[in-house]
Amino acid sequence: MTATIAAPARATRKSAAARHATLVTRVLTGLLFTVTGLNGFLNFMPAPDPSTMAPAGVAFTTALYATGYMLQLSSGVQLVSGLLLVAGRFVPLALALLAPVIVNIFLIHLFLEPSGMGMALFVVAAEIGLAWAYRDKFRPMLQAR
Repeated sequence: MTATIAAPARATRKSAAARHATLVTRVLTGLLFTVTGLNGFLNFMPAPDPSTMAPAGVAFTTALYATGYMLQLSSGVQLVSGLLLVAGRFVPLALALLAPVIVNIFLIHLFLEPSGMGMALFVVAAEIGLAWAYRDKFRPMLQAR
């Protein structure tokens, strides 16, 4: 008879707190992008007063709206991705679609309109946290072949 010693099992399941934090972050981020995406089409939130914004931020935002980029592309991506995050369906796809939008949000506030940096940092942190929580879904995409 041989004795075998089993190695201690690693915890592969997330703790309840981590699951809840991921759920709350996913839903809040999804709601934020759903509302801002809808606002791009329906304009139910008041636009910021241009006199309180930096001139470079006003010029850039005006150009985005004038070309249709903001309405058709950015608002559409935000709406669809936000709905996917709220529903909990295709979350990695929603995060991948939102990544360039979030980079733009952050860079606009970093270089052109520093007044909204708090919200930009929240969105960046939420994206990074959710990407980390779903990192196993991104592994195949990041493997060199």
